[in-house]
Amino acid sequence: MSSNSEATLSVQEKYDLITRNLQEVIGGEEIMKILAERDLKLYWGTAPTGKPHIGYFVPMSKIADFLSAGVEVTILLADIHAFLDNMKAPLELVKFRTKYYEELIKALLESIGVPIDKLKFVVGSSYQLSEKYNLDQYRLCATVTEHDAKKAGAEVVKQVESPLLSGLLYPGLQALDEEYLGVDAQFGGVDQRKIFVYAEKYLPHLGYKKRAHLMNPMVPGLQGSKMSSSDVDSKIDLLDDESTINRKLKKAFCEEGNITDNGVLSFVKSVLFPLGSLNGQTPKFVIKRPEKYGGDVTYIEYKLLEDDFREKKVHPGDLKAAAALAIDNILGPIRKKWASHPDFAKLTNDAYPDTSVKVTKKKESKKHNLQIGEKKIDEKIDVSRIDVRVAKILKAEIHPQNPKSYVSTVDVGDSSGKTRTVVSGLASFIPLEEMQDRKVLAVCNLKSAKFQGIESQAMLLAVSSPDDTRIELLDPPANSEIGEAILWEGYASAEKDGEILNPKHKIFEKIAEKFRVNSEGVAVYNDVPFTTKKGVVTAKTLREGTIR
Repeated sequence: MSSNSEATLSVQEKYDLITRNLQEVIGGEEIMKILAERDLKLYWGTAPTGKPHIGYFVPMSKIADFLSAGVEVTILLADIHAFLDNMKAPLELVKFRTKYYEELIKALLESIGVPIDKLKFVVGSSYQLSEKYNLDQYRLCATVTEHDAKKAGAEVVKQVESPLLSGLLYPGLQALDEEYLGVDAQFGGVDQRKIFVYAEKYLPHLGYKKRAHLMNPMVPGLQGSKMSSSDVDSKIDLLDDESTINRKLKKAFCEEGNITDNGVLSFVKSVLFPLGSLNGQTPKFVIKRPEKYGGDVTYIEYKLLEDDFREKKVHPGDLKAAAALAIDNILGPIRKKWASHPDFAKLTNDAYPDTSVKVTKKKESKKHNLQIGEKKIDEKIDVSRIDVRVAKILKAEIHPQNPKSYVSTVDVGDSSGKTRTVVSGLASFIPLEEMQDRKVLAVCNLKSAKFQGIESQAMLLAVSSPDDTRIELLDPPANSEIGEAILWEGYASAEKDGEILNPKHKIFEKIAEKFRVNSEGVAVYNDVPFTTKKGVVTAKTLREGTIR
């Protein structure tokens, strides 16, 4: 990435490098005009909310391309945006998370050989609290309709039933950042497209010019949906250790032969191969396997790997193992730098304090029999916290917005007599007729969440085969009663006091790590069977599977 190499590139070569591997470019002609006169100025912004994950390698590999093409790159640490996005980052934590992001992003860039001295880091609040900026924000509010503001943030700002006004301001700030950072273009994921179009429409209303916009494809999470900082199982954190990486990859959705809905394969395509080709290198992705299964194979082109996976020449288990090894190799230098710096451990604790251990004397002495006092104490994390019941699916239908999911009406034995709506991603594995009028296990004290516009009010427990090619619902004993609690010998049953587990504390995720189906087909937690008064819970055919 030397200045000499930049000087030898033609305008077309710079443009090709800037735009390679992008999903969409708006304003390409303007970029060409600028490159004919001078280097492009561009910014990429990130809001410091949840911990950065391996999905950040996608924009970072493009930033490496930009620098190689002589682009002047600014990284915006959007602290005000983080708070405005439905308060994902409380104000008292924003400054710590902003510093955490800056240091971790620098470590990430250094790990892939990107010279950070060529980058400019800017904290949003350093100019977004100025009088001029705020007057422009008011001018924008006097021009933009509520409909356009809500539409612009639909793919980015967290959507809730009763949205806060702050979410409507978010797209306007992102548009104004283009002017105040003095750039020619903004770079982001394709999920930002509506905000980019919003900026192109409304900045001229304030007398400011339109900018170009460069968009990366979105990398699916390990569970098949968008990779998210708030979904612990959808992503791998930049500081995860080897065992955590292997565990998460093992649980990842990776159906044999499926190349269209495969988060593992998408990550290999969007991150590992581009990183391997930086600075003119030849990428190498190695699948290790015994000779009886074909022996080791090295791929230097992603298309060849994709073709072999489609034709089932590469097994999902082998792909996951190879991806886990490659990810551990690129995260190793980041973990090493973080561990070697004396202040980074404190920064991590300041940015992401363990809120799950803050309890009150009155509540916890009553509910969890913990040490009395106002100081921080460990909160009990075991299966007694989860309300799992025998339930019955009364009716199941294909989700109107997603053919891979079912929407089911489920009787979980609520005292009110009301049924619950449950969304489950099982349509690719379980025939619709097998979902009708059957008993299942439902987790009933998780916070409701919307999936493709439909609120899911419980979770059905299913078991996945070790290679993730088969999934089936768990079966309670035939004579079990609807609403009957699942018990585990040696653990107290979940309290029926209306408590809903806070998703931020990841209590269910931590407990579910110890769920599995054993070699006898029995569902267990820590090797203790799931039981009802009528017997143990089983899987019909699967053995040694993961419950999810």
